[in-house]
Formats: sequence, structure tokens, C-alpha cells
Amino acid sequence: MTSEALWALGRGTGITALGFLTISLALGIATRSGRPLLVLPRFAVADVHRFAALAGTLLVALHLALLFADPYAQLRLVDFVVPFVGTYRPLWQGLGTLAFDLLLVVIVTSLLRHRLGLRVFRVVHWAAYALWPIALAHGLGNGTDSGRVWFVVYAGCCVLTVAAVLAWRLHSNYTEYAGARIAGRS
Repeated sequence: MTSEALWALGRGTGITALGFLTISLALGIATRSGRPLLVLPRFAVADVHRFAALAGTLLVALHLALLFADPYAQLRLVDFVVPFVGTYRPLWQGLGTLAFDLLLVVIVTSLLRHRLGLRVFRVVHWAAYALWPIALAHGLGNGTDSGRVWFVVYAGCCVLTVAAVLAWRLHSNYTEYAGARIAGRS
């Protein structure tokens, strides 16, 4: 595979990963309500959330592998683990590394969810709220497509999606697990 192909695929997988991670975050926020979302029952929303998270994670792994193999990117193994030590735009690359590290924490706690308990899982899973904007900032600052109109529109759609779900979540009418609370009182 040519260097140009590696670079294009590396960029493409990072951009697509942002989309899947946006969907995962939005659905993760939405499933906390205990209500169905649109026409999907809650279990289906949770399944799509998990699928989007897995797809985003696999795309991030592919993004890293492709850029590691690309001689133009000149990434070292330490660049994947230790933030802000990279040679190319260290701040923006470091944010990508930090997002990857947070993603690993969320993955490990998700895999160990039943052993850690629901409370620990939820507390650590809140790292996803930090992971997403850090990954977005990485893409905007380090991405070679960040100056292109289509990418700005794409990133804007991701931001609007998360902002809309957060606004819905923070709205005063939002009732988390209302049915479970009412049933528990009787």
C-alpha cells in the first residue's frame, strides 16, 4: 500500500470514528432516560449505542495502525500512550493520545462491568464525556482536512448532535427512570 493510501485511509478512519463516537455518546446519554427513543425500545437503543461504540473503537484502532505504518506520519509507539510527546503538532497529537487513553479506560471498565459493579462502571464511564470533546479537538487541530468546508460541516453536525442530546438531558422535564422510581415507591 502506498504512503498516500495509508494517509488517506488513516484520515478517513479517524473522521468516521468521530461520527460513530458521536452516535455512541448521544445514544448513551439518551438511554439514561429509561424511555424509548423515537420508535426504538430502550434495549434497541442500548444495542445501537454498544455497536456504535465498538465500531468507533475499531476505527480508532485502525486509524492508529494505518498512521503508524505511514512513513509520513512518523509515529512512535510512545506517541500512542504518552500524551504531548509527539513531534508533529504535539498539543493536537497529544489530545488524540489522551482521547485514546480515555477510550482504553472506558473499554476496560465496560469489559469488566460485571466485576466492578454498576457504580464504579458508571463513574468511570463518565470519562466518555471528556473523551469526545478531546477527540473532536484532536481532529480539528491535527486533521489535515480541518480547514475544508465539508469537514467543518461534519464536525459541526457532531457538535450539534451532542449539544441537542445534552440539552434534552439537562432539561427540567427530563426524568431518568421515572417508571422505575414510581414502581419502587408503591
